[in-house]
Amino acid sequence: MPAQPIQDATNEQIKHESDSAYLYLSMSAYCESNTLPGFARWLTVQAREEIEHAMKFYTFIHDRNGRVQLKALDQPPVDFPSTLSVFEQAAAHERKVTGLIHRLYALALDEQDYASQAFLQWFISEQVEEEKLTGQVVETLKMAGDSRHALLMLDRELGAREGEE
Repeated sequence: MPAQPIQDATNEQIKHESDSAYLYLSMSAYCESNTLPGFARWLTVQAREEIEHAMKFYTFIHDRNGRVQLKALDQPPVDFPSTLSVFEQAAAHERKVTGLIHRLYALALDEQDYASQAFLQWFISEQVEEEKLTGQVVETLKMAGDSRHALLMLDRELGAREGEE
Protein backbone atom coordinates (compact mmCIF):
# COMPACT_ATOMS: atom_id res chain seq x y z
CA MET A 1 0.00 0.00 0.00
CA PRO A 2 1.38 3.45 -0.87
CA ALA A 3 2.04 5.93 1.92
CA GLN A 4 -0.95 8.23 2.47
CA PRO A 5 0.76 11.33 0.97
CA ILE A 6 1.52 9.36 -2.23
CA GLN A 7 -2.00 7.95 -2.41
CA ASP A 8 -3.54 11.42 -1.90
CA ALA A 9 -1.28 13.01 -4.53
CA THR A 10 -1.96 10.19 -6.99
CA ASN A 11 -5.71 10.63 -6.51
CA GLU A 12 -5.20 14.35 -7.23
CA GLN A 13 -3.34 13.41 -10.40
CA ILE A 14 -6.33 11.34 -11.56
CA LYS A 15 -8.36 14.54 -11.25
CA HIS A 16 -5.77 16.57 -13.17
CA GLU A 17 -5.62 14.03 -16.00
CA SER A 18 -9.43 13.94 -16.14
CA ASP A 19 -9.56 17.75 -16.13
CA SER A 20 -7.13 17.65 -19.07
CA ALA A 21 -9.47 15.37 -21.00
CA TYR A 22 -12.40 17.67 -20.26
CA LEU A 23 -10.39 20.70 -21.38
CA TYR A 24 -9.41 19.03 -24.65
CA LEU A 25 -13.01 17.99 -25.30
CA SER A 26 -14.12 21.59 -24.81
CA MET A 27 -11.40 22.76 -27.20
CA SER A 28 -12.49 20.10 -29.69
CA ALA A 29 -16.11 21.30 -29.47
CA TYR A 30 -14.94 24.86 -30.15
CA CYS A 31 -13.05 23.72 -33.25
CA GLU A 32 -16.03 21.67 -34.47
CA SER A 33 -18.27 24.72 -34.09
CA ASN A 34 -15.79 26.68 -36.21
CA THR A 35 -15.79 24.09 -39.02
CA LEU A 36 -12.31 22.82 -38.26
CA PRO A 37 -12.87 19.06 -38.02
CA GLY A 38 -9.16 18.20 -38.25
CA PHE A 39 -8.27 20.33 -35.24
CA ALA A 40 -11.31 18.88 -33.46
CA ARG A 41 -10.20 15.32 -34.21
CA TRP A 42 -6.65 16.02 -32.99
CA LEU A 43 -8.03 17.41 -29.72
CA THR A 44 -10.48 14.51 -29.30
CA VAL A 45 -7.63 12.02 -29.69
CA GLN A 46 -5.73 14.06 -27.11
CA ALA A 47 -8.70 13.91 -24.73
CA ARG A 48 -8.83 10.12 -25.06
CA GLU A 49 -5.13 9.91 -24.25
CA GLU A 50 -5.70 11.95 -21.09
CA ILE A 51 -8.43 9.53 -19.99
CA GLU A 52 -5.95 6.68 -20.58
CA HIS A 53 -3.45 8.52 -18.37
CA ALA A 54 -6.05 8.94 -15.62
CA MET A 55 -6.82 5.23 -15.83
CA LYS A 56 -3.12 4.35 -15.51
CA PHE A 57 -3.04 6.25 -12.20
CA TYR A 58 -6.34 4.66 -11.15
CA THR A 59 -5.02 1.16 -11.85
CA PHE A 60 -1.70 1.91 -10.17
CA ILE A 61 -3.44 2.85 -6.91
CA HIS A 62 -5.52 -0.35 -7.03
CA ASP A 63 -2.52 -2.50 -7.92
CA ARG A 64 -0.87 -1.27 -4.72
CA ASN A 65 -3.97 -1.98 -2.60
CA GLY A 66 -4.67 1.71 -2.21
CA ARG A 67 -7.98 3.54 -2.28
CA VAL A 68 -9.08 5.58 -5.28
CA GLN A 69 -11.00 8.72 -4.35
CA LEU A 70 -12.33 10.61 -7.35
CA LYS A 71 -12.46 14.40 -7.16
CA ALA A 72 -14.85 16.85 -8.83
CA LEU A 73 -13.77 18.09 -12.26
CA ASP A 74 -13.20 21.75 -13.08
CA GLN A 75 -15.43 23.51 -15.60
CA PRO A 76 -13.34 24.05 -18.76
CA PRO A 77 -13.58 27.22 -20.81
CA VAL A 78 -16.11 27.08 -23.63
CA ASP A 79 -15.06 29.96 -25.86
CA PHE A 80 -11.63 30.83 -27.19
CA PRO A 81 -10.44 33.91 -29.08
CA SER A 82 -8.91 31.84 -31.90
CA THR A 83 -7.55 28.48 -32.92
CA LEU A 84 -4.08 29.77 -32.07
CA SER A 85 -5.34 30.62 -28.57
CA VAL A 86 -6.71 27.08 -28.20
CA PHE A 87 -3.29 25.60 -28.85
CA GLU A 88 -1.41 28.20 -26.83
CA GLN A 89 -3.65 27.26 -23.89
CA ALA A 90 -3.11 23.55 -24.63
CA ALA A 91 0.67 24.06 -24.62
CA ALA A 92 0.50 26.02 -21.35
CA HIS A 93 -1.70 23.29 -19.89
CA GLU A 94 0.84 20.61 -20.82
CA ARG A 95 3.59 22.61 -19.12
CA LYS A 96 1.37 22.76 -16.00
CA VAL A 97 0.82 18.99 -16.10
CA THR A 98 4.57 18.47 -16.44
CA GLY A 99 5.03 20.45 -13.23
CA LEU A 100 2.40 18.34 -11.47
CA ILE A 101 4.10 15.11 -12.56
CA HIS A 102 7.47 16.46 -11.39
CA ARG A 103 6.01 17.35 -7.98
CA LEU A 104 4.52 13.87 -7.67
CA TYR A 105 7.91 12.38 -8.54
CA ALA A 106 9.62 14.59 -5.95
CA LEU A 107 7.14 13.35 -3.35
CA ALA A 108 7.89 9.74 -4.35
CA LEU A 109 11.59 10.51 -3.84
CA ASP A 110 10.93 12.04 -0.42
CA GLU A 111 8.83 9.03 0.59
CA GLN A 112 11.39 6.59 -0.83
CA ASP A 113 8.54 5.06 -2.85
CA TYR A 114 10.50 3.24 -5.54
CA ALA A 115 7.43 1.72 -7.19
CA SER A 116 5.94 5.18 -7.74
CA GLN A 117 9.26 6.51 -9.02
CA ALA A 118 9.45 3.72 -11.60
CA PHE A 119 5.79 4.21 -12.57
CA LEU A 120 6.19 7.97 -13.00
CA GLN A 121 9.16 7.64 -15.37
CA TRP A 122 6.75 6.84 -18.22
CA PHE A 123 4.77 10.03 -17.52
CA ILE A 124 7.92 12.14 -17.40
CA SER A 125 8.85 10.93 -20.89
CA GLU A 126 5.26 11.30 -22.08
CA GLN A 127 5.17 14.95 -21.02
CA VAL A 128 8.23 15.71 -23.14
CA GLU A 129 6.26 14.43 -26.14
CA GLU A 130 3.06 16.25 -25.14
CA GLU A 131 4.85 19.59 -24.82
CA LYS A 132 6.63 19.03 -28.13
CA LEU A 133 3.42 18.22 -30.05
CA THR A 134 1.35 21.12 -28.73
CA GLY A 135 4.29 23.50 -29.18
CA GLN A 136 4.70 22.44 -32.81
CA VAL A 137 1.04 23.18 -33.54
CA VAL A 138 1.38 26.61 -31.91
CA GLU A 139 4.44 27.46 -33.99
CA THR A 140 2.80 26.25 -37.21
CA LEU A 141 -0.31 28.32 -36.48
CA LYS A 142 1.89 31.37 -35.87
CA MET A 143 3.60 30.80 -39.23
CA ALA A 144 0.18 30.49 -40.91
CA GLY A 145 -0.84 33.88 -39.55
CA ASP A 146 -4.12 35.07 -41.03
CA SER A 147 -3.97 32.75 -44.04
CA ARG A 148 -7.24 30.80 -44.24
CA HIS A 149 -5.60 28.56 -46.83
CA ALA A 150 -2.79 27.62 -44.44
CA LEU A 151 -5.32 27.09 -41.63
CA LEU A 152 -7.34 24.69 -43.80
CA MET A 153 -4.20 22.81 -44.84
CA LEU A 154 -3.16 22.43 -41.19
CA ASP A 155 -6.70 21.34 -40.33
CA ARG A 156 -6.40 18.52 -42.87
CA GLU A 157 -2.97 17.55 -41.60
CA LEU A 158 -4.05 17.40 -37.96
CA GLY A 159 -7.16 15.46 -38.91
CA ALA A 160 -4.91 12.61 -40.04
CA ARG A 161 -3.70 12.05 -36.47
CA GLU A 162 -3.97 8.40 -35.57
CA GLY A 163 -6.11 7.34 -32.63
CA GLU A 164 -9.63 6.31 -31.86
CA GLU A 165 -12.40 8.79 -32.32
